[in-house]
Amino acid sequence: MSIHPRLHAITERIRQRSAPRRQSYLDAIAAVPRDAARRHLSCGNLAHGFAASAAATKARLQGGATPNLGIISAYNDMLSAHQPFESYPAQIRATANAAGATAQVAGGVPAMCDGITQGRAGMELSLFSRDVIAQATAVSLSHAMFDSTLYLGVCDKIVPGMLIGALSFGHLPAIFIPAGPMPSGISNQAKAKVRERYAAGQATRAELLEAEAASYHAPGTCTFYGTANSNQLLLEAMGLMLPGAAFVNPGTPLREALTRAATLRAIEISTLGQDYRPLGLLVDERAIVNAITVLLATGGSTNHSIHWVAVARAAGIVLDWTDLSELSEITPLLVRMYPNGDADVNRFETAGGIGFVLRELLDAGLLHGAARTVFGDSLRDHARKPQLDNAGRLHWNDAPAASGEREVLRGAQDAFEPQGGLRLVQGNLGRALIKIAALKPEQRRIRAPAVVLHDQHALARRHADGTLPQDFIAVLRFQGPHANGMPELHSLTPLLGHLQNQGRRVALVTDGRLSGASGKTLSAIHLTPEAARGGLLAKVQEGDVITLDAEAGVLSLDVDAASLTARTPAPAPRSGCDVGRRLFGHNRAQVLDAEHGALSITLDPEDCSSDADALRTPAQGC
Repeated sequence: MSIHPRLHAITERIRQRSAPRRQSYLDAIAAVPRDAARRHLSCGNLAHGFAASAAATKARLQGGATPNLGIISAYNDMLSAHQPFESYPAQIRATANAAGATAQVAGGVPAMCDGITQGRAGMELSLFSRDVIAQATAVSLSHAMFDSTLYLGVCDKIVPGMLIGALSFGHLPAIFIPAGPMPSGISNQAKAKVRERYAAGQATRAELLEAEAASYHAPGTCTFYGTANSNQLLLEAMGLMLPGAAFVNPGTPLREALTRAATLRAIEISTLGQDYRPLGLLVDERAIVNAITVLLATGGSTNHSIHWVAVARAAGIVLDWTDLSELSEITPLLVRMYPNGDADVNRFETAGGIGFVLRELLDAGLLHGAARTVFGDSLRDHARKPQLDNAGRLHWNDAPAASGEREVLRGAQDAFEPQGGLRLVQGNLGRALIKIAALKPEQRRIRAPAVVLHDQHALARRHADGTLPQDFIAVLRFQGPHANGMPELHSLTPLLGHLQNQGRRVALVTDGRLSGASGKTLSAIHLTPEAARGGLLAKVQEGDVITLDAEAGVLSLDVDAASLTARTPAPAPRSGCDVGRRLFGHNRAQVLDAEHGALSITLDPEDCSSDADALRTPAQGC
């Protein structure tokens, strides 16, 4: 199938816009010789690198002729999504050793959970944790000991952070190995109903905790389609994990077989392997567009309108929200997963999974099938599902020809909607994004008075006081990356959903952040410029009328220009300094806006020629 002309045009625009940065990035990769970098370490350096290894591993590392895999892990045993990774390094080492190679844990990265910090001060560290993870990944790879890399991470900022850090070592091949989702618990709909009842004061804390514990109940990723599971689909769309690996449950024979296979593949594509595939060459503008298209086709997390802009920038590619919105216009919505439908990721996987989605989009000309990946000859080789035969051997079958459940998954010619689930809205308030996949057509436009809030808990207080209008737009400001680290605002959604269920027309406008769980309320999020950096949002007053129209792409404060000029912006509330937030003051001070990836670290390509010269010079006397 030929490429859709608009997909081609958008990709070409991105390529041309990015050309200088991308070339600088590629030059930096090319400056590092394809070789075992540890061969150029001094004897003392190298001895430090294998001092704790077993005798057989020491011999291989001394020789420098066999691949050494670096493992970057987000393991901790508090978070269900990352707890399964505890046993992965031993399994990877055993597989590598049996293949005549070696593997070492290069380092660990923090893995915080937005589900635990929701509505708490700790959430103000969440977005910046992505940049810390990127830095920790780079630090872990800084020892020049590795020929290929494996990444153990799943959730919200962890995967984007790892990928950004990995791209700073783009000459090294990379494969991501997931843990998989937990088995299904109570339905997400049942859980959401208890949340709404609790927000309305109709359920007790004990009832709420019982429902939450029945949903989040086992090792593995949460089963709703939020940022964590969107991460996995984007990695699959970029061909950075083995085909169909994302949604295989933890602790199963298939899960273990995929981990072993990823280890062997990392050896094959290493700098010393026969099929060298450096990460920085694989992540080009085609791979980025493929990732965004799959995000849109599946109604995935709006967080990636920030994270994948940052990932693209790490590879020298300049992506913006206009690109995302235009891609959404040509991308059919193929998936209904909660909060955009009733199904969880396990039902999605059973219905056909990512292999089905990739095949449908490739056949429709909506993906760059020629993009190179870590597996096979092209992305087409990822439109498959892994299975074990009767002897326990891993193989891949073509994705099913038809969906196993049309309420969950459909083909491109039978899509739920002809366009993807994301819209760009803009006007005098700035630019923002709306996830419309869970919104009915009649819920996509509102013109109503503003209820102005400075913290996400104020809405509940106003509701309890009985001071909310019948219909309104909640304006929650000073929630951007510069103001307070851009926390997610999901404590708002149960109450807004409850009010909407009463027949009231409500919406949200914020410079803060929501994710794939943004729910059924019209929400213009990630508003740029943010209130704390001169955005007009700081001048909105209680009762001002706002027009928000997702279909027409309009976000307008309906106040005349003269009145707005005469207004003084509201002062930003003081940001707290407890629970570690003082450590991130520098990040808040220099962070880019949301449309530029909300990055607080520098990703500009640098001239690495002097470092490359050092790598080419063998150490003396070893």
